[in-house]
Amino acid sequence: MATTTDTPRTRAPRRRLGAEERRRQLIAATVSVLSRCGYQNTSLGAIASEAGVSKGLLWHYFADGDDLMEQTARVTLVDLRETVARDIDLSAEIPEVIRAAIRRAAALRESHSAELRAVREIVQNLRAPDGTLRFGLNDYEETYALQAALFQRGKDEASLRSSVDTRYLAVTYQGAVDAMLAYHDSYPGTDAETYAAAVADMLLTGIATNPTR
Repeated sequence: MATTTDTPRTRAPRRRLGAEERRRQLIAATVSVLSRCGYQNTSLGAIASEAGVSKGLLWHYFADGDDLMEQTARVTLVDLRETVARDIDLSAEIPEVIRAAIRRAAALRESHSAELRAVREIVQNLRAPDGTLRFGLNDYEETYALQAALFQRGKDEASLRSSVDTRYLAVTYQGAVDAMLAYHDSYPGTDAETYAAAVADMLLTGIATNPTR
């Protein structure tokens, strides 16, 4: 009878993460813990445990806990913005772009609920040394600039009224989207598509040359 010799299975070596991959891993862990536990109940130990690393490793990538929270909010906001913009036909007339963007933003409730909740927890709780909130309207500047450029194109192509101030419109648009997302979180039974269509209708009624398009 032939015999076989069992040999121990060799475990593949764990791949060492690059600095940016590690930062992303720690930010993802922070989002996960914040979304489940809320800001007040989130600890750096819990974040490290979620990421499967030692607590001390956090200090190789972030200055302190506040820096981790701030960077988590900033990176996640950019990710959310890029998610909304992805697959939208930016060559379409601006009213169509606005409608599509609002629909995509409303869909974040289902696809990125943890990220939305984590950002909200940080924005509403993270404070500067003087006790004031760390995040404010000035932190939207890059978002406002990108939106204002799109709205200016709408004026240039005459799909938006020439009297529209693109800066004011960008601030109003973002405020409406943020309020919509906050409402969705508080009232999860809300029909996201219906709400998104209503927001788009209200905005376009005031600014579009042909609001029904």
